[in-house]
Amino acid sequence: MIIYSRSSGLANGAIGKLETPIKMVIEHESDLQTKKGGICDWLFNVERSGKFGETIIGQNEFDVFSAAEEGAGAENDGIAETYRKFIEHIQFMKEFTITAQMMEDANYGVAADAKRRAENFTRAYYKTIHKICEYALANGTAATGSFAKATLDLTAPDGQPLFSSAHTYGGATAAAGTQSNYFWGDIFSSGSDSARKASPEAFEAALSELSFKIRNMKDENGEILGYTADTIILPGNRPAAEVIAKKVCGSEGALGNGYNDINLHYGNWNIVVMPNWQTTDNRCMILSSEANKNLSGNMFFNRVPLTVSNWVDHHTGNYIWNGRCRFGVGFGTYKHILLAVDAESAVSGASAL
Repeated sequence: MIIYSRSSGLANGAIGKLETPIKMVIEHESDLQTKKGGICDWLFNVERSGKFGETIIGQNEFDVFSAAEEGAGAENDGIAETYRKFIEHIQFMKEFTITAQMMEDANYGVAADAKRRAENFTRAYYKTIHKICEYALANGTAATGSFAKATLDLTAPDGQPLFSSAHTYGGATAAAGTQSNYFWGDIFSSGSDSARKASPEAFEAALSELSFKIRNMKDENGEILGYTADTIILPGNRPAAEVIAKKVCGSEGALGNGYNDINLHYGNWNIVVMPNWQTTDNRCMILSSEANKNLSGNMFFNRVPLTVSNWVDHHTGNYIWNGRCRFGVGFGTYKHILLAVDAESAVSGASAL
């Protein structure tokens, strides 16, 4: 969505000829970018917000029904708050200028350079949204991060980074414990460091184990959630890992044997490559899209959509366009996603797979 407003300024015939076409270019480019989608739309829950920030509150579930004698009353059960996570909206802004000379030399038409700037202006807005979502996930092993001069909170509601081996659950109303969504082991390769080699068989086995980890995540009552993982997220600079993942998920039979074993992963996965997630090792994220939605996992709150205004600078005669937006990015839980690093020896902060 684009909001357009016009500010008063010097009366200039060239401005009148440029203003509406540029406005139309910006809005049309916005429509195209919205339809194309991106990382934010694929991996985050996108919601509107009308507040300073949004608070995600977790609650325990009702326990099972209890048997009761004839004529007896039911046992009273209650819901208690188990955690809360506040996601604050951040303001982002950008401007571009069309010089007085450019307007004068446009011969009362839309200058090609002005048109390109308007298109790039809208692209930059959507690029910001998708890249901040990529950044938040790619840096989820840290508690905070810095993106475009903004400080981001990358923690889950328990105060741990999104990916951690020390996540907590439970509390006053249920037995407390810890669980991990950060692992290391033979993910894309196997063998010792001196003879370690890429292995589709290793990834097939690891994917089964990682799916099990997602399915057995516990809620705040200590009950197993039972969600099914269905999305593999890969870095943009690890082509060998990408090839292995596509082979394993796209082959009807199990790889690496001649017994025509059934490949249980065939047709059950979506593969998403995050171009700006650049790593020095092979790693992947595993996500349950159902858990992501139901548990408010990856969250993007749109507080103020791109709001475009324009005016003429009285000192220079230049035509200035300003874009402003506010949104918040954060994580309402950690139980929908996990990170796995391909490594022969222990990785700091991660659990052995």
